[in-house]
Amino acid sequence: MATRFQRITPFLWFDAQAEEAAEFYVSIFDNSRIRSVARYDQASAQASGRPEGAAMTVDFELDGQRFTALNGGPHFAFTEAVSFVVHCDTQEEIDRYWDRLSEGGDPRAQQCGWLKDRYGLSWQIVPRELPALLGRGDSGKAGKVMQALLSMKKPDLAALRAAAA
Repeated sequence: MATRFQRITPFLWFDAQAEEAAEFYVSIFDNSRIRSVARYDQASAQASGRPEGAAMTVDFELDGQRFTALNGGPHFAFTEAVSFVVHCDTQEEIDRYWDRLSEGGDPRAQQCGWLKDRYGLSWQIVPRELPALLGRGDSGKAGKVMQALLSMKKPDLAALRAAAA
């Protein structure tokens, strides 16, 4: 049977930390790996101003989802306009992903389950049941859940459930 083709691959632009970032992300998520690293050769290093042998692109997977990271220089930076959502079933998962991804990140960028990692990439750590807690047809309960969420940095699943009760 043929391998499933992933039609869309997120492409992440880093200054010079693509390989380091990919290794960091792979260390956090199960079912993850570095697939390949293309390095600057003499000609591409000369054309780009990058050191010969430095990583140019890194092809990696996070929980089976492929990504490409590029060392493209300081021309572009990540913004909160794009983020990756990590759906979590338990508080243990929420704590694990929050703690690892926020290591070295900007604590001022932490709100309502959002965080910014050490590379400036935004992540949302979201309890999988949050949509059900917000959408049970009772706007009063949904409002209480949203109010609780807005008061948190890292999601507290027990507190969100209590707000919905």
